[in-house]
Amino acid sequence: MLDIKNLMVFYENALALNDFSMSVEAGGIVAVIGSNSAGKTTLMNTVSGLIIDTQIKERRKGGERITLYGTIIFNGEDVTTMEPSERVKRGMVLCRERHPIFPESDLLENLRIAGYLRRHAQVKTSINHVFELFPTLERLKTRKAGFLSGGEQQMLSIGMALVVKPDLLLLDEPLLGLSPLMQKTLVDAIRTIREESGLTIILTEQFARPILPMIDHGYIIENGMLTMDGSGAELMDNEEVKSAYFGV
Repeated sequence: MLDIKNLMVFYENALALNDFSMSVEAGGIVAVIGSNSAGKTTLMNTVSGLIIDTQIKERRKGGERITLYGTIIFNGEDVTTMEPSERVKRGMVLCRERHPIFPESDLLENLRIAGYLRRHAQVKTSINHVFELFPTLERLKTRKAGFLSGGEQQMLSIGMALVVKPDLLLLDEPLLGLSPLMQKTLVDAIRTIREESGLTIILTEQFARPILPMIDHGYIIENGMLTMDGSGAELMDNEEVKSAYFGV
């Protein structure tokens, strides 16, 4: 479904991604694991196309701060220079780090806003599915999103991405800053999403322990470079991975 080949991203003279390649098969869960500033968010912004928007803004200011090399192939189509809105239309949706939502709108309005590209009946069906996946959200549907807890906002953010009905769901550090109980809730939900819909999922994380048991394949990234990859079981048994990303 997704092939990333020799991806390189420069912020001025700083190299954020260095010859990074990965492949994701349809229906799988793939994790990109790395420490803070390893290049995970840059990778997700590049795959989703958000970096293209940033490039356009820089050019309007008369600069060229971001340089991108390599190719991104999604469902057989080269999307490397495609704007993010076009990637969304093709089925690629990013749930960004720190759950951006519309704080002044209530929870239900946030979900409806996310479905603006789809028909009303389709959006209603998707919202009902989100409430089945996260029952807590249904009880809070009239609450302003800005008054939700961090975990509730993360569930809402994932729900908004699901309302778009993606083929490929990108989750950038979905467990960041959450309690162990909320982390388990989201991990169980991600597993359920894949099992029920066959959705392809890529997620990034700093802390590998909660996610390795459910992934099909994982990539370790350090300083923008791929340093190791393998199945979830292989990475769980690797002493270097345990030492660096298990907090032990």
